[in-house]
Amino acid sequence: MIEEQKYIRPTWDEYFMEIMGTVARRATCDRGRSGCVIVKDKQILCTGYVGSPPGLEHCDDVGHKFKKVLLEDGTTKDHCVRTIHAEQNAICQAAKHGVSLDGATLYCRMEPCSVCAMLIISVGIKRVVAERRYQAAQETRDMFAKVGIELDVVHDELQTYENK
Repeated sequence: MIEEQKYIRPTWDEYFMEIMGTVARRATCDRGRSGCVIVKDKQILCTGYVGSPPGLEHCDDVGHKFKKVLLEDGTTKDHCVRTIHAEQNAICQAAKHGVSLDGATLYCRMEPCSVCAMLIISVGIKRVVAERRYQAAQETRDMFAKVGIELDVVHDELQTYENK
């Protein structure tokens, strides 16, 4: 007789991270298909993904728009600036529809950059759950610690992309 394994429901964090992964599939820049889900009281408030603002061209359609960026360790790299980050898009969606994010939890692909971190702080998000580490996130970690935002990283490894 084969013993059946009991079904185990995903935790709330697992559930919202899976949804974040689906949202990321809408991203329009192949250098970082990232998504974001913002939740409060176990209800989704808004979502966002890496993409150009409405009405502007997408990387997937016309190519990347590169600028040189200086990293924290002093090295430079090409960074695509045609799109806005998933976290930024989600926060913009909430603003557009008049949804308060105060006290919410944000689920994202990697630790937010410092600009996204400042927006997260400004709108009152209290917790961030990232799937992986981000190469330039020390400033984000410091800001979150200073203002009391809880940062949980699911996999303690650096997020990488094939096309970076």
